[in-house]
Amino acid sequence: MTNEEIGYEDVKEYEKLFTIAPPFIIELMLKRKHNLVAKFKSTIEHYMNSLTEEQKTKLNIILKTDVDDLQLIMKEAYIKTNKKQFKVLSNPEYKSAIESNLEELRKMVEK
Repeated sequence: MTNEEIGYEDVKEYEKLFTIAPPFIIELMLKRKHNLVAKFKSTIEHYMNSLTEEQKTKLNIILKTDVDDLQLIMKEAYIKTNKKQFKVLSNPEYKSAIESNLEELRKMVEK
């Protein structure tokens, strides 16, 4: 695995970011294509401000990763942790909503 590829172990470090909201809220918002990042902006900003430079670098790699690949990692995370948020995030039905939320996260990171 090169430093530009990620796997479950890389994502595991950011579990709190992926599980900020209960799974039913995440699913409802993704179904309606709502902006989860905007809804939880202050919580996300607080969390991101506590990251080390190494963690921020890994987060940037995650944010640049193709959504299909991320969803496979989310599926693996669900299998390993049984956290339903990961199951919701791995659902291909929500790909476009996830892409738009990742774009919002990228904007926050670039600031």
